[in-house]
Amino acid sequence: MGTTDKPLLVLAGIAEGSALAWVQTFKNTLQAMYRIAHYDTQAGYVPRLTDDHAALIVVDGDDAGARYWCATAKASPATRRIPVFAITENAERRFDLVIAGADMVLSSAELHKDGTTLINDFARVLDPEHVKQLDCDCKDTLPDLAKQGVEKFNAGEFYPQHDLFEELWMATESPVRDLYRAILQVGVAYYQIERGNHRGARKMLLRSVQWLSILPDVCQGIDVKALREDSARVRFALEHLPEDEIDAFDRGLLQPIKYTDN
Repeated sequence: MGTTDKPLLVLAGIAEGSALAWVQTFKNTLQAMYRIAHYDTQAGYVPRLTDDHAALIVVDGDDAGARYWCATAKASPATRRIPVFAITENAERRFDLVIAGADMVLSSAELHKDGTTLINDFARVLDPEHVKQLDCDCKDTLPDLAKQGVEKFNAGEFYPQHDLFEELWMATESPVRDLYRAILQVGVAYYQIERGNHRGARKMLLRSVQWLSILPDVCQGIDVKALREDSARVRFALEHLPEDEIDAFDRGLLQPIKYTDN
């Protein structure tokens, strides 16, 4: 899998060593089951959530920046599926935080009483049966439609590859459909680079991470690990290139999919 550590809970806008009583209780209760990280700066919030594979976000709902931490995570396709909990003692703020994007708003007392159960229910952790089925699917031969998509991708025909993989993704019900979705999104990002759409390319690359991260390193003959690393290099390069200099992007970073026919 893309990550083998315990699932990550993010305390957003809450500094390490926070004096909030519920924060320490929260950490003491859950740290045996989860990793816990403090995000106390807004810069790079969405990419960090994506790269760290956050399972759930917890926000101090009484903080002035609470709306930012909720709304920003929910506004990006790359992170909008990550559940967000907000903790507040102000009953009047509850509705405002829900409007901002919080999936659940609790008081510290409610968090203490029901928090562990709710977090275990909501945290974006793959079901073992899903993982088992995905591993089984990945041992199968790559479907013909996907092989055509790989050929288009590797020929630099990134728009046609999207249509082929999207058709296959829509026709597939098993977990391996995430492989097809991940490839098509990386391909669309590369297409956007060729069109000079810096922002669109970054958004698609971020969106693809959530699918690439849950796949085995090899799936149906596709070297997912290499695709994961190649697309990360592209994203890193874009993040260090001003939007108005997209024409200077090194197209040599747009590597083909590595594939072995089963």
